[in-house]
Amino acid sequence: MRYFALLNFQYVVLYFFPALIFVVLVGLSLGYSAFYRPDNEERTQTIIQRYPSDIGERDAPFPLALILIIAGTLVWALGYTLAVGLLQVRI
Repeated sequence: MRYFALLNFQYVVLYFFPALIFVVLVGLSLGYSAFYRPDNEERTQTIIQRYPSDIGERDAPFPLALILIIAGTLVWALGYTLAVGLLQVRI
């Protein structure tokens, strides 16, 4: 048991609220940002392929935020691997 009980609550707040803010920002950025081209309206309306249960596939633009999240994950994984492998560092 900790000497200061408030410290546990502070840790919960420090972990919960940044994660909540991150999830909200990712959701908003995925919904509203993408690379736009002149034919985007046509691409989002035209159905390329139909699946069973009447599900249609469209060639919609890829969200910019998702590109940045994937790229950041790859850069972090490469940096982590190099730091642990070459420098013998425990992160």
